[in-house]
Amino acid sequence: MKIKKKILVIEDEPHISKLVKVILEKAGFDVLQAFVGREGLEMAKKEIPNLIILDVMMPSMDGFEVARRLAQMKETKHIPIIMLSSAAQFKHKMMGIESGAVDYITKPFDNDELIAKVEEYVK
Repeated sequence: MKIKKKILVIEDEPHISKLVKVILEKAGFDVLQAFVGREGLEMAKKEIPNLIILDVMMPSMDGFEVARRLAQMKETKHIPIIMLSSAAQFKHKMMGIESGAVDYITKPFDNDELIAKVEEYVK
C-alpha cells in the first residue's frame, strides 16, 4: 500500500483552506490545516509534513516570517514551502523565495497547477 504524502496548509481564510484541502485530498494527499502562523509552526514541527502551502497575508505573523522560522528550525528546514497569495507583484514573489519558499502561486489559482506543483516538490 502506498503511503499518502502529508501536506500542511497554513491559510487564515477558512474557505480557501477548505478548497485547497478538497483539491489535494482528491489528488491523493493527506491534508492538515492550520489557520494562523504560530499554529502552523507548531504543527509543522510535530507532524513533519512532506510539503507546506503557506498563505502570505495572515494576522499577527505573515507568511514570510513563518517561512523564515521554518527554515531556521532543524526539524522543518528541509520541508519545501509553496507560498499561496493574492499578492501577485514580482516583489512579493521575490520576498517569498528569499524567505525560503521553493515556489509562489497567486490567487485565484488553477487547481491543476496547484496539484502539479505539489506533486513536483513531494517526489
